[in-house]
Amino acid sequence: MKKSLLFGALLAALPLAQAQKTQIAFEEYDLPNGMHVILHQDPTTPIVAVSVLYHVGSKNEVSGRTGFAHFFEHLLFEGTENIERGEYMKLIQANGGALNANTSQDRTYYYEILPSNQLELGLWMEAERMLHAKIDLDGVETQRQVVKEEKRLRVDNQPYGSFTTEMFKRAFTKHPYNWVPIGSMEDLNAAQLIEFIDFYKRFYVPNNATLSIAGDFDPAQAKAWIAKYFTDIPSGPRVVQPNVQDPLVVAVVDTVYDNIQIPAVFAGYRMPGETHPDAYAMQMLTSVLSSGKSSRLTKRMVDEDRSALQVQAFPFALEQNGVFIALALANGDNTTGSLLTTIEEEIAKLQKDLIGETEFAKVLNKIEADFVTSNGSVAGIAESLANYHVYFGDANLINTEIERYRKVTPEDIRRVAQTYLVSSNRVVLHYLPKPTAQSVVE
Repeated sequence: MKKSLLFGALLAALPLAQAQKTQIAFEEYDLPNGMHVILHQDPTTPIVAVSVLYHVGSKNEVSGRTGFAHFFEHLLFEGTENIERGEYMKLIQANGGALNANTSQDRTYYYEILPSNQLELGLWMEAERMLHAKIDLDGVETQRQVVKEEKRLRVDNQPYGSFTTEMFKRAFTKHPYNWVPIGSMEDLNAAQLIEFIDFYKRFYVPNNATLSIAGDFDPAQAKAWIAKYFTDIPSGPRVVQPNVQDPLVVAVVDTVYDNIQIPAVFAGYRMPGETHPDAYAMQMLTSVLSSGKSSRLTKRMVDEDRSALQVQAFPFALEQNGVFIALALANGDNTTGSLLTTIEEEIAKLQKDLIGETEFAKVLNKIEADFVTSNGSVAGIAESLANYHVYFGDANLINTEIERYRKVTPEDIRRVAQTYLVSSNRVVLHYLPKPTAQSVVE
């Protein structure tokens, strides 16, 4: 969740219940070509966020051609038929704006934050990206080198940077969640130009896109510009999302030797996707285990036992499945095996006993605060509206989803711990330093 420091400071001065009463008003509609549009007007600040979410991520790729979705995140800043190469970012920045994009297993998301009088510019540029992107050998070769360097920096040369790759390829054997968005450099090198063009024509179509705008703008004028720039873009073939049944049939334990100095353990438990009702209890369970200094894992392993330098638990909830990950970095001579045992002991307590009223209230308060804070900026609102529409089919969850958390009970938290956080449903990775690997193994 994105956080605004100013909004956070203001929120701290208000009763949480009062802050929660604020409704985020919006309207939504479909263009004839299938593009979904969501508009949220907020005249309090003279900026506007223009975003487009394409429902395409690494799960839409095929084995042997991984990395395409993430590659396109880079490639589609190269330019268009009407925007010269290298000018896309310069145009936004020259007009007082900022822009970025990101790719996950399930989506590719582009956005600009602009002064309110530049809304038309943002709409035109996103329409250009959708209809007239320049996909040629020069751009492909340039971005191949960019993606390779990103992989070297973020995965190959980053301590523990490979853990999602190593975790997901073991947690999923049939589902395309088997690989992560960075993909394979070998696959990208082997791909031909026509394959990149086909990917663009298949997924970068209006009927696979959600345009979400939030900020200071005139709705009537915005609708006119949207019609002007997007209505004539032809729809493409219907995109069918893969949904492969892929149960984890056997527990996996493995060792990864990495360029690290501190041993670490990663335990990944298979869990349902983010729209499943149990995802809410899993999120609250996360707070119990590792959110804040008073959380159970942090208090025991970092403060009391001093067996870990750092400990964390979080649900990596995706559209169709997910992995609940608990990790710990060893302190001193403590082994990864002993760290795992302690994590198991704390999980066992959650499986056996209900959490108390005070602890439950603290967890719910944190969830509520995070929920409000995530929508503390027009950029955050635009993104939340798009996500709720695409994944849940209900953009109004931006106002009502908190009620789903409030319905979670201590019994629900115990039940999901009993259901999903079991050894037969997990992948355990022992990360050990290459030079001293053999001396650390138990």
